[in-house]
Amino acid sequence: MILKRISIINYKNIRSANLDLSAKMNCFIGHNGEGKTNLLDAIYYLSFCRSAFTSADSTVINHDQDFFVIEGEYADDNGGEMTVYCGMKRGTKKHFKRDKKEYKRLSQHIGLIPIVFVSPSDTLLIDGASEERRRLMDMVISQYDHSYMEALGNYNKALLQRNALLRQEEEPDPTLLDIWEHEMADNGERLYEKRKAFVDELIPVFQRIYQQIAEGKEEVSLNYISHCQRGPLLEVIQRDRHKDRAVGFSLHGSHRDDLEMLLGGYPVKREGSQGQHKTFVLALKLAQFDFLKRTSSTTTPLLLLDDIFDKLDARRVEQIIRLVSDDGYGQIFITDTNRDHLDQILSNGTTDYRLFHVEQGNINV
Repeated sequence: MILKRISIINYKNIRSANLDLSAKMNCFIGHNGEGKTNLLDAIYYLSFCRSAFTSADSTVINHDQDFFVIEGEYADDNGGEMTVYCGMKRGTKKHFKRDKKEYKRLSQHIGLIPIVFVSPSDTLLIDGASEERRRLMDMVISQYDHSYMEALGNYNKALLQRNALLRQEEEPDPTLLDIWEHEMADNGERLYEKRKAFVDELIPVFQRIYQQIAEGKEEVSLNYISHCQRGPLLEVIQRDRHKDRAVGFSLHGSHRDDLEMLLGGYPVKREGSQGQHKTFVLALKLAQFDFLKRTSSTTTPLLLLDDIFDKLDARRVEQIIRLVSDDGYGQIFITDTNRDHLDQILSNGTTDYRLFHVEQGNINV
């Protein structure tokens, strides 16, 4: 997939931008806080119908304005073209259109423009709660498997209903509890099978990419942990119903799944340096790119790289530059405060590129 052109009005600090883009490499240079990440977030929005950083759509509208608009013109891997539009006024719902036809459900759009976004906030995958790691799995799988999105939605609805019953002052109706527990178990086991298949396939690719960046100096792995591994999920959920009742929420289920991240056989959160953490997350995201490229109807994802070189030594920077300069990565959007890194990438033989300067929300060639 190629984003040929993007138009942005009032998205965060970007008042107005109309950019013709390179089919290969698009580099954005500027100091921190000037708007580089906001630009990448606008591109992300056109793929996921939401910001990468907030679920509250109204917060992406420029503070002094009452609406925002993003429009992108795309070409797929077969040469077909399409336009994606999103617009929203404060206090109203957003409108999302493909080729001027509005979607009935935004979920119909997810996966059409596969995307991988690597940003400094990804360290939450290591330092944050298990919710961050589940979101990573959900985000990737949802881009190529719409039945996964349906199962996830059904599971979350059942979880909310069961938790509401558990919090009642009076004893909850056991028949209603049973209904929602069956719904959780049925959909939870579907999620487990799809998550497990994804992680099993991801691990060797992730390890290969990490080894390439770290030049074989460290061993890494991933370990998927789920309550489904304890037996039939319905039994696991119902086994401690009295404990759930005491705390007022569900202690077991797919909403507690986790992805253990290991360096040298130990949790990377405890063992790794800042550079190793950044290498770990970057390798994980590039492995997702490889996975999506093979599963998303053979559509090459867009790759957004936001400030990826910070806290990395020169050798790792060099290896990453070699990786992303490879032809297999399709269209890339990369930001940095350091012109030297981008010059090094471009000197590696990238002939098709555009270089933009970002200052106070203004983007110029």
